[in-house]
Amino acid sequence: MKYNNIYEGIFLERPNRFIANVLIDGKKEKVHVKNTGRCKEILIKGTKVYLEKSNNPNRKTKYSLISAYKGNQLINIDSQVPNKVVFDAVQSNKIEGLNNIKVLKREVTFGNSRFDLYFEKDNEKGFIEVKGVTLEDNGLSLFPDAPTERGTKHIKEMIKAVEFGLSGYIFFLIQMENIKYFTPNISMDEKFSNALIEANKRGVNILAYNSTVKKDFIKINEKIEVLI
Repeated sequence: MKYNNIYEGIFLERPNRFIANVLIDGKKEKVHVKNTGRCKEILIKGTKVYLEKSNNPNRKTKYSLISAYKGNQLINIDSQVPNKVVFDAVQSNKIEGLNNIKVLKREVTFGNSRFDLYFEKDNEKGFIEVKGVTLEDNGLSLFPDAPTERGTKHIKEMIKAVEFGLSGYIFFLIQMENIKYFTPNISMDEKFSNALIEANKRGVNILAYNSTVKKDFIKINEKIEVLI
């Protein structure tokens, strides 16, 4: 995923989930935050961030905040990008167990949920639900960074899909580099974590890949170990 018109800034504050104030070229700008999660350990006053400037003159905000540093680690916090990154990776045969896909569609409904991706290959059909991960603690990536009833619902629906005879994948895209392990954040959301543990027991595939992240792009990198 490539970004255009990238600008550097200094994070000041986040009045609400959708808006942040950022210092760009010495001027305070109101910008759009492309992540409704908390990101409290990332978006700290004084943090260096990168933004993409919009070409739409009618937008209320000129810029979108897409990544930020946590120490020396650049973290992509764009919650809209994981689906595209994983879609492209599946198409390019870069995901273990998801090679030679014949059909790949976005946003397909099963039961009471709409999963991010639907695929067909040979005699296999199934769904992939993608979760972007921005939370890191001492080299361990965790999800979620806030309670998510919707995420728990998706997992339970994916279990039903597997029981129905379809293949099911919960895919965690770690939106940063040099991460080797992923685990559910049980202290933040016990229901989600327990649902993921149950899904793993019931035949749902749990995958996690880290990413290569630069100021103007993000791409999938390598499979990492899932600790459940």
